[in-house]
Amino acid sequence: MLGFTFVEIVVRLLALLIVLPVHEFAHAWAAYRLGDNTAAASGRMTLDPRAHLDPTGALFLLLTGFGWAKPVPVNPYRLRHRYGMALVALAGPLSHLVFVLAVMLIPPALYPALGGLGRTLASWLWIFVWLNLGLAFFNLLPIPPLDGSRIVEDLWPDFWHRHLAPLVAYAPLLLLLVLFVLPWMGIPVLDWWIGWPARLFLRFACALQQTLYGASICW
Repeated sequence: MLGFTFVEIVVRLLALLIVLPVHEFAHAWAAYRLGDNTAAASGRMTLDPRAHLDPTGALFLLLTGFGWAKPVPVNPYRLRHRYGMALVALAGPLSHLVFVLAVMLIPPALYPALGGLGRTLASWLWIFVWLNLGLAFFNLLPIPPLDGSRIVEDLWPDFWHRHLAPLVAYAPLLLLLVLFVLPWMGIPVLDWWIGWPARLFLRFACALQQTLYGASICW
């Protein structure tokens, strides 16, 4: 879990203003490309953060490093794909991974060339990378209103309706359980679900940067 240094607070504010709007825009754009213009007609296919802000999700993001925005409205009957809802839901977490890859496409030689400014920029971007990794895999949790619940509902509807749909009313309590209670009890559920895949993806991104430039900010 991230702390409360000045840099981390600024990065989280940037997440509210940039990262989450891009996340929701990705949902809206994916739905539009698959044939549903509901989100576009509702003013959600935009990067304006005011269109996407959810007060509770924003508070969680500022306090814990994990959060969410208002769900994008999607009409599944308009989607031109058997697993359209799963694809639309997956677009959001994928947008965070694109941010990570974008950071890794910056040549590592740029940072020392900028001197002290380069070191500061590298440290900020490193926190930004971890924030995006955390948000990507956090949003894949199969707990409403997170994207993972939409993916499970679309890909495994029987499992969803039998086991997970009855828990929808308790979603806020489940989030508190996963984010705070289980870690406090010593059960590393966040490391299982978020930390391990985040480290795996980061290893891939760092290896890609190493391959491209012969150096990486990761080592």
